[in-house]
Amino acid sequence: MATLNESQSGKAAKGRTKKPTPRVDLTAMVDLMFLLTTFFMLTTSLGSLNAADIAKPVKDDGVIEPYPESRTMTILLGKNNKAVCYMGTIEKANMKVIPVATIQKEIISNEKLVAETHQHNPVKYMIVIIKPSKTSRFQDFVDVIDEMKIANIKSYTIDDDHIAEKEVEFMKNNGL
Repeated sequence: MATLNESQSGKAAKGRTKKPTPRVDLTAMVDLMFLLTTFFMLTTSLGSLNAADIAKPVKDDGVIEPYPESRTMTILLGKNNKAVCYMGTIEKANMKVIPVATIQKEIISNEKLVAETHQHNPVKYMIVIIKPSKTSRFQDFVDVIDEMKIANIKSYTIDDDHIAEKEVEFMKNNGL
């Protein structure tokens, strides 16, 4: 049994009876601690990792289905925390260089543009294509994926295999 014994520091005074030192039995306290620890370990849930769902195009016979031009946004990740973004196809693209930190503003404004163009039809949501280049940082890629989750973008894909020549040329001309 677990006990708590206190040592006597003084002598008994003459004529007085010596009082016994108090004994405290801690066995029940230790048993209760183990029961509570076991209870809380069994009833709590451990934190689980939340992985982001990412769709990447399946490599086929070279046939690429075109995305709807009116609701597709493309984000090219470059170096120095910069990105190039544009709406529509590369042929009619109005490309602009923006910092990755301000990509959320661009996503929100383009999402509003797509909603207004399609009369707020919930089936016609914005599609985002994320194209990380060889010079981009992994942190920028993670930040853009986080912005997809924050902005509640229903459909986005990562396509690092199909960066067009016009996109590569624009990035070289702007030092990305």
